[in-house]
Amino acid sequence: VILLPIAITFYTTWWFFSFVDGFFSPIYAHLGINVFGLGFITSITFIFLVGVFMSSWLGTSLLGLGEWFIKKMPLVCHIYSASKQISAAISPDQSSRAFKEVVILRHPRIGEYAIGFITSTVILRGSSGDEELSCVYVPTNNLYLGDIFFFNSMDVIRPNLTVREGIEIVLSGGMSIPPVLSTRKVKDTLEEVRVLQNPKLLSVKD
Repeated sequence: VILLPIAITFYTTWWFFSFVDGFFSPIYAHLGINVFGLGFITSITFIFLVGVFMSSWLGTSLLGLGEWFIKKMPLVCHIYSASKQISAAISPDQSSRAFKEVVILRHPRIGEYAIGFITSTVILRGSSGDEELSCVYVPTNNLYLGDIFFFNSMDVIRPNLTVREGIEIVLSGGMSIPPVLSTRKVKDTLEEVRVLQNPKLLSVKD
């Protein structure tokens, strides 16, 4: 019990070190330079310099041009768009709004619940009138894979959890969930989701 977490930590760190070190180590080996960890340092430096370049005007322009080219490619554009949205959803950047809020669903059977993330809301128009549905993404194996469900916006349970807390709960297998959850008012949370989808509503109210 005591040694297992330490062993897993060291193994994961060593695996990451070896994986990153393997990018440039063959080049140094071909040049006859055998310095332990030099490939790792070179890889980290390269990633840092790429990040600095991409944050510049020229890097942003090239990235925009590359995205434009990818979006013109059939099938690839859909994969790229979905991957980008998922990356934005789990990004530590607080401005990311890919996941609107955390919800709890009565699913898949009565008495069982699942945690999910509202990604959007839609209006279903039928003969009986309009119905507001929440598009809920429910992770399955990990955060990148899951199912999409449509629920009436009034039928989902809204716990007092932030999106980041919800992501931590999923990634930790539920171990980081608080022992007691409180729910939020449906009216207030619905209004927040509408504002997130259409920020102009906030300026109109002001």
